Amino acid sequence: QVDLAESGGGSVPAGGSLRLSCVASGYTRGKYYMGWFRQAPGKGREGVALIGRDGPKYVDSVKGRFTISQDNAKNTLYLEMNSLRPEDTAMYYCAAELDRGSDYARPRVSRPGDFTYWGQGTQVTVSI
Repeated sequence: QVDLAESGGGSVPAGGSLRLSCVASGYTRGKYYMGWFRQAPGKGREGVALIGRDGPKYVDSVKGRFTISQDNAKNTLYLEMNSLRPEDTAMYYCAAELDRGSDYARPRVSRPGDFTYWGQGTQVTVSI
């Protein structure tokens, strides 16, 4: 069992920045793919960024604006968000999936269902 706790959300004007954090606890031995997802009101959950054995992956809408990183010593995942837009407004979730090795399909940033462990989310609101 992996427990994930997000923090760092808030309300900012368009063009502003935020840094989200996600602390992992519980059974964290082994390597994991870690991802950030978001869900706006009335919409489905969508991927934002993922980091794993192949390095960081981003959806097109955040490329050049968001940066995913992790500090393994602190079991913490980050999402640095710059040049925020009103359409970035959503609940942001951290997710984790065990890296089972190169013989297994890798989780994809476009598929939230590929991830097993989820945090409770942190709200990001970007005003015009």
